[in-house]
Amino acid sequence: MVELIIFFEQIYRILFLLIPVLVSVAMIVWLDRRVWAFVQKRRGPNVVGPFGLFQTLADALKYIFKEIIIPASSNKVIFILAPIVTMTLALIAWAVIPFSETFVLADINVGILYLFAVSSLGVYGIIMGGWASNSKYPFLGAIRSAAQMVSYEVSIGVIIINVLLCVGSLNLSDIVLAQKDLWFVIPLFPMFIIFFISALAETNRPPFDLPEAEAELVAGYQTEYSGMMYAMFWLGEYANILLMCAMGSILFLGGWLSPIDLFPFNVIPAPIWLILKILFLFILFALIKAIVPRYRYDQLMKLGWKIFLPFSLIYVVLTASFLMYFDLLPGN
Repeated sequence: MVELIIFFEQIYRILFLLIPVLVSVAMIVWLDRRVWAFVQKRRGPNVVGPFGLFQTLADALKYIFKEIIIPASSNKVIFILAPIVTMTLALIAWAVIPFSETFVLADINVGILYLFAVSSLGVYGIIMGGWASNSKYPFLGAIRSAAQMVSYEVSIGVIIINVLLCVGSLNLSDIVLAQKDLWFVIPLFPMFIIFFISALAETNRPPFDLPEAEAELVAGYQTEYSGMMYAMFWLGEYANILLMCAMGSILFLGGWLSPIDLFPFNVIPAPIWLILKILFLFILFALIKAIVPRYRYDQLMKLGWKIFLPFSLIYVVLTASFLMYFDLLPGN
C-alpha cells in the first residue's frame, strides 16, 4: 500500500511539472510570433481569443485532426518513432531543473551531466526522421543538424566546465546557491555570450536554422511529416529552446535567486524569478530570429570550431588559474 501511494505521488509530481511545460510551449509560440510582429511592425496573432492567445491552441487542434501521411518508401517504424523520441527527450530533461531550493522533481548530484547527456541524445530523433523519410531533402537536413549539434555541444561542454570550477559540484541546486553573492554572468560574461549563441545553434534557431532552411531544403528533416507527427517535432523543438533558456538562467543568472533581496522583490516566490529569467532569454531568442540573417554553413562550422572552442578552452585555463592563484577553488 505504501509503495502504491509513493507511485501515485511520483505520477502527480511528474504531471505537475509536465503539464505546465506543455502549456508554456504553447504560450511561447504565441510570444515568439508577437515579438517577430513587433520587430516587423505588424500585428501578429490577434484574432483567435484575446490578443490572439488561443492561436496556438487552434494550430494544435488543426494538427491533431489533419491526416498523418507516411511515405510508401519510408522505414515506417523509425519514421513514426523519430518525433516521439524528439519530444520525449525534450520533456524528460526537465526532471532535474530546480525551480526553488525545495521544488525539483529529481535533485540528483550529477544533474548537469544528466542535462548534457539528454540534450546530446536529441540529435538522434532528427537523424531518425531524416533518414527514415527516404527523401534527399530530409536526409540532407538531418546530416546538417547532426554536424551542427555535435559541433556546438563541444563548446557548451567546455563552457559548463568554467561554471563547475567555480562551484565544485554537478548538482544544479548547488550551482544556483553558489551565486547568492555574485551571479556567474558577471565574472563569466564572455562564456555567457558564447553559451547563448551555442544554444541558438544547438536548438536549430535562426541564424543557425540551416537544417530546415526553406530556400534550400524545403523544411529539412521535417519535410515528409504531417499532422500530429509534425507537431511533435515542433513541441520538442520549443521544449528544447525553453530548456536551454532554463540552463542559461541556472548556470549564469542565479536560477531562482532574486536580483535584490530588498522589499518588494523578496515577496515574489522563487519559481517566479526563474520563470522570468527564462522568459527574458526566450525573448532574446525571438528577437535574434527577427533581426539576424541566416549564416552560411561554412561560417557556422568555422564559428564553432575555430572561434568558440579555442576561446572557451583558453577561458577555462584563465578561470582555473585565477581560482588557484587567489585560493578560491571550492573546498579549499
